[in-house]
Amino acid sequence: MTAEKPRVLFVCTHNAARSQMAEALLRKHAGDRFEAASAGFEPTEVHPLTREVLTEVGIDGRDLSAKGLREFLAKRAVRHAIIVCAQAEEQCPKIYPFAAETLYWAFDDPAALEGSPELQRAKFRRVRDEIDERIQAWLRTQDATGSVR
Repeated sequence: MTAEKPRVLFVCTHNAARSQMAEALLRKHAGDRFEAASAGFEPTEVHPLTREVLTEVGIDGRDLSAKGLREFLAKRAVRHAIIVCAQAEEQCPKIYPFAAETLYWAFDDPAALEGSPELQRAKFRRVRDEIDERIQAWLRTQDATGSVR
Protein backbone atom coordinates (compact mmCIF):
# COMPACT_ATOMS: atom_id res chain seq x y z
CA MET A 1 0.00 0.00 0.00
CA THR A 2 1.39 3.41 -0.95
CA ALA A 3 1.35 6.25 1.52
CA GLU A 4 -0.56 9.34 0.50
CA LYS A 5 1.53 12.25 -0.65
CA PRO A 6 1.35 15.29 1.65
CA ARG A 7 -1.15 17.84 0.31
CA VAL A 8 -0.03 21.42 -0.23
CA LEU A 9 -2.89 23.88 -0.56
CA PHE A 10 -2.18 27.33 -1.99
CA VAL A 11 -4.76 29.85 -0.84
CA CYS A 12 -5.66 33.19 -2.37
CA THR A 13 -8.77 35.33 -2.48
CA HIS A 14 -10.11 34.48 -5.96
CA ASN A 15 -8.02 31.44 -6.94
CA ALA A 16 -7.51 33.08 -10.31
CA ALA A 17 -3.78 33.78 -10.67
CA ARG A 18 -1.17 33.39 -7.89
CA SER A 19 -2.56 30.28 -6.21
CA GLN A 20 -3.18 28.66 -9.60
CA MET A 21 0.39 29.37 -10.68
CA ALA A 22 1.74 27.97 -7.42
CA GLU A 23 -0.34 24.80 -7.72
CA ALA A 24 0.83 24.20 -11.29
CA LEU A 25 4.48 25.00 -10.53
CA LEU A 26 4.62 22.73 -7.48
CA ARG A 27 3.07 19.93 -9.52
CA LYS A 28 5.73 20.49 -12.21
CA HIS A 29 8.66 20.47 -9.76
CA ALA A 30 7.53 17.93 -7.17
CA GLY A 31 4.29 16.28 -8.25
CA ASP A 32 5.90 12.96 -7.38
CA ARG A 33 6.37 14.11 -3.75
CA PHE A 34 3.38 16.36 -3.07
CA GLU A 35 -0.26 16.65 -4.01
CA ALA A 36 -0.66 20.25 -5.13
CA ALA A 37 -4.00 22.05 -4.87
CA SER A 38 -5.30 25.60 -4.70
CA ALA A 39 -8.43 27.31 -3.48
CA GLY A 40 -9.87 30.74 -2.80
CA PHE A 41 -12.07 32.42 -0.23
CA GLU A 42 -14.16 33.90 -3.07
CA PRO A 43 -13.29 31.81 -6.16
CA THR A 44 -14.03 33.35 -9.54
CA GLU A 45 -12.33 31.93 -12.65
CA VAL A 46 -8.78 31.33 -13.76
CA HIS A 47 -7.38 34.45 -15.41
CA PRO A 48 -6.48 33.85 -19.09
CA LEU A 49 -2.99 35.32 -18.58
CA THR A 50 -2.39 32.76 -15.83
CA ARG A 51 -2.82 30.00 -18.38
CA GLU A 52 -0.75 31.87 -20.95
CA VAL A 53 2.29 32.44 -18.74
CA LEU A 54 2.20 28.86 -17.47
CA THR A 55 2.18 27.60 -21.06
CA GLU A 56 5.33 29.66 -21.67
CA VAL A 57 7.17 27.50 -19.12
CA GLY A 58 5.84 24.21 -20.43
CA ILE A 59 2.78 23.78 -18.18
CA ASP A 60 -0.58 22.96 -19.72
CA GLY A 61 -3.06 25.12 -17.82
CA ARG A 62 -6.21 24.02 -19.63
CA ASP A 63 -7.39 21.84 -16.74
CA LEU A 64 -6.97 24.51 -14.06
CA SER A 65 -10.20 25.59 -12.39
CA ALA A 66 -11.05 27.96 -9.55
CA LYS A 67 -12.06 26.13 -6.37
CA GLY A 68 -13.40 27.28 -3.03
CA LEU A 69 -11.96 26.53 0.39
CA ARG A 70 -15.14 24.65 1.35
CA GLU A 71 -13.87 21.83 -0.86
CA PHE A 72 -10.96 21.33 1.55
CA LEU A 73 -11.89 22.52 5.03
CA ALA A 74 -12.58 19.55 7.32
CA LYS A 75 -12.87 17.33 4.23
CA ARG A 76 -9.30 16.77 3.06
CA ALA A 77 -6.11 16.58 5.08
CA VAL A 78 -3.78 19.48 4.34
CA ARG A 79 -0.15 19.23 5.45
CA HIS A 80 0.97 22.66 4.23
CA ALA A 81 -1.32 25.63 3.62
CA ILE A 82 0.50 28.41 1.82
CA ILE A 83 -1.26 31.76 1.70
CA VAL A 84 -0.10 33.67 -1.38
CA CYS A 85 -1.89 37.00 -1.02
CA ALA A 86 -2.20 39.58 1.73
CA GLN A 87 -5.99 39.79 1.49
CA ALA A 88 -6.33 36.04 2.08
CA GLU A 89 -3.84 36.28 4.94
CA GLU A 90 -6.19 38.73 6.68
CA GLN A 91 -9.01 36.17 6.45
CA CYS A 92 -6.92 33.23 7.62
CA PRO A 93 -7.76 33.49 11.31
CA LYS A 94 -11.26 32.39 10.26
CA ILE A 95 -9.90 29.09 8.94
CA TYR A 96 -7.10 28.31 11.39
CA PRO A 97 -6.17 25.58 12.14
CA PHE A 98 -6.80 23.42 9.12
CA ALA A 99 -3.24 22.49 8.17
CA ALA A 100 -0.27 21.07 10.00
CA GLU A 101 1.73 24.08 8.80
CA THR A 102 0.57 27.46 7.50
CA LEU A 103 3.00 29.67 5.61
CA TYR A 104 2.50 33.22 4.33
CA TRP A 105 4.04 34.10 0.99
CA ALA A 106 2.40 37.32 -0.18
CA PHE A 107 2.93 38.08 -3.86
CA ASP A 108 1.66 41.07 -5.84
CA ASP A 109 -1.67 40.52 -7.56
CA PRO A 110 -0.88 40.51 -11.28
CA ALA A 111 -4.58 40.74 -12.17
CA ALA A 112 -4.84 44.11 -10.38
CA LEU A 113 -2.48 45.83 -12.83
CA GLU A 114 -4.16 48.04 -15.38
CA GLY A 115 -2.36 48.98 -18.55
CA SER A 116 -1.47 47.64 -21.94
CA PRO A 117 -1.73 43.90 -22.60
CA GLU A 118 2.08 43.70 -22.72
CA LEU A 119 2.44 45.40 -19.32
CA GLN A 120 -0.11 43.01 -17.86
CA ARG A 121 1.66 40.02 -19.41
CA ALA A 122 5.00 41.21 -18.01
CA LYS A 123 3.48 41.46 -14.51
CA PHE A 124 2.06 37.93 -14.74
CA ARG A 125 5.48 36.65 -15.87
CA ARG A 126 7.28 38.41 -13.01
CA VAL A 127 4.88 37.03 -10.40
CA ARG A 128 5.08 33.55 -11.95
CA ASP A 129 8.87 33.66 -11.73
CA GLU A 130 8.79 34.90 -8.12
CA ILE A 131 6.44 32.09 -7.14
CA ASP A 132 8.60 29.56 -8.98
CA GLU A 133 11.75 30.71 -7.12
CA ARG A 134 9.97 30.57 -3.76
CA ILE A 135 8.61 27.08 -4.39
CA GLN A 136 12.02 25.76 -5.44
CA ALA A 137 13.64 27.29 -2.34
CA TRP A 138 10.93 25.75 -0.13
CA LEU A 139 11.35 22.35 -1.78
CA ARG A 140 15.04 22.36 -0.84
CA THR A 141 13.94 22.48 2.82
CA GLN A 142 11.56 19.50 2.58
CA ASP A 143 12.40 15.83 2.90
CA ALA A 144 10.67 13.03 0.97
CA THR A 145 7.78 12.90 3.46
CA GLY A 146 6.97 16.59 3.18
CA SER A 147 8.53 17.44 6.52
CA VAL A 148 11.16 20.09 7.17
CA ARG A 149 14.72 18.76 6.93
